[in-house]
Parts: sequence; C-alpha cells; structure tokens
Amino acid sequence: MKKSIITYKFLLIAACLMFSCNDEFLERAPLDEISAETFWNTESDLKVYNNRIYDLARNDNDVPILMGHHNGFSSHRWSMWHMDGFSDNTAPRHSRHNRYQQVRSGKHTVPDGPQWYGYRNGGWGFIRTINIGLENYGNASVTQEVKDLYAAEARLFRAWFYADKVSKFGDVQWIDKELNIDSPELEAPRTPRTEVMDNVLADLNFATQHLPDDWGDGGGPGRLNRWAALLVKARICLFEGTWRKYHGMGGETPWLQAAADASKELMDNGPYSLYSTGDPLNDYNTLHRIESDLTGVSEVMYWRRYEQGIFTNHVSSYHRAYNGGATKSLVEDYLCTDGLPITLSDQYQGDAQIEDVFMNRDPRLRQSVLHPEDVAKFEFGNNDTRPYPRLVGMNGGIRDQTGYHIIKVYTRRTAHATYNTSDSPAIILRFAEALLINAEALAELGTITQDDLDASINLLRDRVGMPHMTIDVPMDPRYADDGVSALIAEIRRERRVELFLEGHRYEDLRRWKQGKKLEQADLGIRFDAAAVARYEGANVATEEVDGVPYISVYKGTDWENPVFDEGKHYLWPIPISVISQNTSVKQNPGW
Repeated sequence: MKKSIITYKFLLIAACLMFSCNDEFLERAPLDEISAETFWNTESDLKVYNNRIYDLARNDNDVPILMGHHNGFSSHRWSMWHMDGFSDNTAPRHSRHNRYQQVRSGKHTVPDGPQWYGYRNGGWGFIRTINIGLENYGNASVTQEVKDLYAAEARLFRAWFYADKVSKFGDVQWIDKELNIDSPELEAPRTPRTEVMDNVLADLNFATQHLPDDWGDGGGPGRLNRWAALLVKARICLFEGTWRKYHGMGGETPWLQAAADASKELMDNGPYSLYSTGDPLNDYNTLHRIESDLTGVSEVMYWRRYEQGIFTNHVSSYHRAYNGGATKSLVEDYLCTDGLPITLSDQYQGDAQIEDVFMNRDPRLRQSVLHPEDVAKFEFGNNDTRPYPRLVGMNGGIRDQTGYHIIKVYTRRTAHATYNTSDSPAIILRFAEALLINAEALAELGTITQDDLDASINLLRDRVGMPHMTIDVPMDPRYADDGVSALIAEIRRERRVELFLEGHRYEDLRRWKQGKKLEQADLGIRFDAAAVARYEGANVATEEVDGVPYISVYKGTDWENPVFDEGKHYLWPIPISVISQNTSVKQNPGW
C-alpha cells in the first residue's frame, strides 16, 4: 500500500516536472523536450494535445465512456457488446466474464484494488491530462474561439467521465485543476453528487455551445462534434433526471427538460437520420453488421475504427462464444405485429418450439436473435450445416447457454478471423438513441403528445414496419407493478428492444430503481420432453414457470439465486485501497 502511494506521488512529481519551469537553469525552456513554455503556441499544438485525450479514452476499462471494443485479446473483457452481461438481457457463463456474472447476481464484494470499469482504475490520469490542457490552452497564440474549441472538447470528455463515476459511485471527488504531491485534494472527501453533477452540466453546456457542427476532418470517425455533445448531454441528463425522480432525491425537472431540449435540437437541426433502405425485414440488422467502415452511415454519429495491423480486436469471436445467448426475459419483450405485448395479443404463437417464438413478432427479434432457418443467411458458425440452436453439451457448432443465439452483430468474417486481427467497428453514438431519450424525457415530464411520439419512437417502428405507439397504449400486465404509467412502461420496452446489446440496460434498471428485476432467474428456451429429444446431448438445468420447464442458466452455479439489496446495490463499493490511502473517503451505504 505504501508502495502504491509512493508510485502515485512519483507520477505526480514527474508530471509536474514535465510542465514546470526549471529554476536551476534560470527558468530557460528545455531545448530538447516539450515544455509548457514551448508547446502551447498554435492550434496544431492544442489539437495534438487533445489527440492524447482520445487515445486515453480508447482504454474502456480505465475510461468507460466511449465504449467500443478494447484492443486485441482484452476485447474479450471490455466491450460495449459485453455490457448487457450486467443485466437481464444476456446470460454469460464463461469464467472470463465472471465480473459480469458477479454484478448481475449481486455477489460482488468490496474490492481491495481496481475493479472493472471502476473507481480506482487509470482514469484519474485521464482527468489529470484534461485539466492540464484546460490550464494551458489559454497560453496559445490563437483566437479565443479556437481556445474555446479545444477546451469544449476536453470538457465534454471530463463531463462524460464524471457522469459515469457518479452513476456507479454517487459522490466522487471533483478535480478541475492540475494537482501536485502537496495538493489538499489528495486527502479530501468525496464531493457531493449534486455538486459534481452541477459541474458536469456546466461542462456539457460549454461543450454544446463551443464545439463545431463539423470539424471538417473528412472520413470517420474523426472528432466529437456539437451534435455528439448534444446526444451525450441528453443521455447524461436523462440518467440524472430519472435517478433523482425514482430515487427520491428531487430536483429532476431541470435535468429531464435539458434531456428533452438537447435531444430535440439534435432531432430538428442535426444532419443525422435513421438508416433505412425501405427493407423492414433487414435494415435494423444490416446497420449493426456493417463491416470495417461506418463513414457516411446516416444514423451513426460516432464510432470506433479498427484496422488490421494498426488497432484490432477479437470481439466478434469472443462474443459468439461468451455472451451466453439472449434471455427469455428479453425475447418476451418484443411486441407482436399488432403492436401488442405477448400477454395481450392473440397473434402470439407461444414457445412450444423456438420457431413459434418468432411468428408474428416485431421484426427486430429475428434481426437480433437467430431463427433456425436463418443459419445460411447469416453464414452462422462459419457456414455450419448443423441444425440450430445448439446448446451446451451438444456436439460441435457454436453452442450457447439459452438457445437464443445473438445475431445482431454477428458477421462470419470477423467472428472467424485470425486471432486478434478483427476490424469489427463499434457504434458508440447513434441517432436512434436521441429519439428514445426525447420520448422518455417528455413522458417523465408529463408533456408528451402524439406528435412527439410520431417524431421519435414511431420513426423507429416505421423502419421495421411495426404499428405506431399511441398515447393511450394499454398496460402490459407484466409491468403493472412497476409504479409507472402504461406509456412510460412501453417507452422503456422500446428502449430495451432497440438498444439491445449496446450497453444501456443495466444503467437503465438502476436509474429507474428497478434493480429487483435482476433477482429473476436468467432463463432460456422451453425445455420440455420435445426439446430433450430435439437437442440431443444438451447439458442444461431447468426451472419451471407456470408448470413449464425452461433452461435455467445459472442453476447449480455460484450465480444461482441472484440478490439485489435495495440498500446498497444501486451503487458500487469503493475499493479498500482508496479508503486506506485517504481516510476522508467513506464507503458507500451497505458495503
């Protein structure tokens, strides 16, 4: 522990020396290295410095905001595609995904040191880099407009980083200047959540006011522009507003209004639109399976590029083997083609066999989960000719835990690429999210109209040929006890379906104060006598629902019987090492 403190202070000293004058040499700027006296001069200097911020943000574990896929081997751990493993959308069981299983089941404990996406990772060096820049942009011999441009870029990153930390830990130390080894902030307590979020909002407002609509940097993904900043602002403000509302903090209205306003500005004035070729049975899936280059795709606002020999991943291969499959809970949330949930529609054909599940359903289901007849269409399993689905224990092929193979992001070329050479891109920000945010924020404010739905969610439904959502939507009996209106419940369902596998579900359940949903067992396909005969060799456990057996993914494992303690599990624990080094930092409640 002392060694950790010494190392941290050494890094601080080294950083201070890098950006400080040298009295011993009469304060002359060093001639053979970059220094504060020689570096901050031109716009190019500011741009180069901010490039370092983007570079640091590629580490999804240290800086989990621009979530894409981590580089190389580590993409099996850290990727936006894996994030649904924290929630009730997927059911991973591979040991390399234990962290997702631990959190999902409420079996995680107070860590001694860093935890995935956590408090004590290298992200604080990211904030230090940002703050050094913000203290020095003013030294450049450029106009104030140019200085504000790069300050806005840095402040967007800072706001995004802090919003993530607040979402996981509540109170968190707000640092907005360069620190040295004697800075009192190193021994300070955590800053109250409300104060941190006020600072976050100030950063977001600055970013949306000073970033350009277009950097003019040609091909994608380029730099974050004002439209991206508006989406990030809308996302963060929606989280904070709904958290304050459902967790009883109060003061939610300004945040919800800010989310509605930011998303509306993007919708009305931004250059983006939903990807659609007029093919409702394929367009949603096609968007998420575009390989390598997303430049010019109308819906994609920001993405991460991978290129062989430069920056690659192996996420598609890992994901096909480790995601566990989609859950029964997710699959049952897709509406029937009459626009009604399976509990109310006479079009639902049941789940006696997996083919029945797809009949008369929202086309996004078959574009997200593999229908047995679509194996050849998607070249699933590298053109495997065996019948699907294939379950754990069966002979050969791609086997998963639930029987609901995920097809949304599967491409044969990247899933079976040579080890660690894949160039699967990551869609980080897309226009569809703005539509969902706008509808939800207005519904939470109680001001939503049918016109608002038609300008937001119903555009998503048009893409897949689904009936429009109406203001007087009926209540799904499964959500009657959630404490919200039928309309809000339906908007939440739309969000789950549209954004499946994009890393939002766990955050959504926490901000809605619906953590108890994580106590429900993760189930797969129906597994009665007919299924036993069909899936010969399958090695699965089952659990009955209303007298019908379904695959129970975690039965007999450490993750069986999930728990969600309302008194502690909405926030993550602070590592012991952080508290031991700074006794002013107190542990979160219940931990």
